[in-house]
Amino acid sequence: MDGSIGVEAGGRDMAINRPGLGEDLPSAEVLWARWALIAVLEATTADEEAGIHRSGTWVDDEGLHLDDGGCTWWGLEPRGEGRYVLYGEDESSGVKWHEPPVDMFVGAPGWLPREHLRDLLSGNQLGCVYWFENGGWARAPYPASLGDDGLDCGMSRFVDRKDVLRTIADEDHGTMPTQDAETLLEHAENYRLTPDLLMSLVDEPDWRELDRPAMTRALRLAGLDRT
Repeated sequence: MDGSIGVEAGGRDMAINRPGLGEDLPSAEVLWARWALIAVLEATTADEEAGIHRSGTWVDDEGLHLDDGGCTWWGLEPRGEGRYVLYGEDESSGVKWHEPPVDMFVGAPGWLPREHLRDLLSGNQLGCVYWFENGGWARAPYPASLGDDGLDCGMSRFVDRKDVLRTIADEDHGTMPTQDAETLLEHAENYRLTPDLLMSLVDEPDWRELDRPAMTRALRLAGLDRT
């Protein structure tokens, strides 16, 4: 099935098919690092205290989250050594409206958080589920008539490395030169991003004050520093 190793750190970028395929995604470790770096740059104490009303990109004890408060939301959770689950929904997904219904758990391993996922499904909130183990991503088979599962609109921001670099260097995140953005991302992808290096490369945006303690907490929680 569509489970193979995707883009590695520093590797080539790939377009995401509609509907998505496992090989469209970078390895779970690279996806985690890119997503987590954005979460670190956006971290604030106020957002940490927002609870269920939180939006944006963040990391917590459960994993990584992305929620724009309207069109798209996603979660990435580690599930033990070398295992991850990616799930969520984008408004472009046709999965939950498809007839006959698409069973997103066909072929899924037993370690998925099925109770949580089925709760989301029963609430009509789940658009797709991907799982990562043995070095590759996979998902349930889709009918040929399904046009999109939302993976492209939801995850392309992390799959295209150039998009990640543009995001971390923009005025909402790091306001840094491209070379510094590359250094920051490279260290994150190799899990050797220390708080000192992070703070030395990130500049204060004009419109907000960086919450350095919250950023450090997020960096530690995401495990981006294994040095």
